[in-house]
Amino acid sequence: MTDKPPASPASIPATAFHTSVIVRLRAYFLAGVLITAPIGITIYLAWQFIRYVDTTVAPLLPDRYHPATYLPFSVPGFGVVMVVVGLTLIGFFTAGFVGRFLVRVSESVLSRMPVVRGLYGAIKQIFETVFKSQSNAFQQVVLVEFPCPEAWSMGFISGNTEGEVGDNLPNDMVNVFVPMTPNITSGYLIFVPRRKLVPLSMSVEDGLKMVISIGIVTPPDRRLERVAELARSQQAAQ
Repeated sequence: MTDKPPASPASIPATAFHTSVIVRLRAYFLAGVLITAPIGITIYLAWQFIRYVDTTVAPLLPDRYHPATYLPFSVPGFGVVMVVVGLTLIGFFTAGFVGRFLVRVSESVLSRMPVVRGLYGAIKQIFETVFKSQSNAFQQVVLVEFPCPEAWSMGFISGNTEGEVGDNLPNDMVNVFVPMTPNITSGYLIFVPRRKLVPLSMSVEDGLKMVISIGIVTPPDRRLERVAELARSQQAAQ
């Protein structure tokens, strides 16, 4: 059995060169994916939403008012414009006396329906909480010891614990929503003493990004920025 001949000195640099080229090409490819994937997915989802609204809302408009009747091409997003204009007109109409009267009558009818009244009341309360200008919902990102001791989850304070639930619990309790990842539309509502929470300085948007990305995207530490801003303000005051 003969020994394997040693590699020639010239072949070693060539192998290292080819390996370096492959590594660089792989890095460039991953960089391209990281740049184009978020933009492409965002554009695709926005386009699908616009198409869905156009195909659902645009046919409700008579043909004589549709731009496609007079133009040789369709107008993307025309249905979205119709929805925005329609909601604005509804808001303008309900701001008057007649509009408020019709809203009260419709709410009175819905409140007498056994199943619909609960669903309508819950949806209305959620929208009023989200769009209310002085709302305190989801204003604080915290760490909560959940679902077991020494295991921490990211949660969002949605308000103080009040009503019947608050009366049956100790004081200083808060409502904390612990979302599931990556689907933040589902999760757990837990009631925790405020002293048991660890408040974070990150914004709600940064917290949601971290949850959706299953921890891959880590937001920057805002405390360092606040310290720098405080130092600059102190220097300016001096």
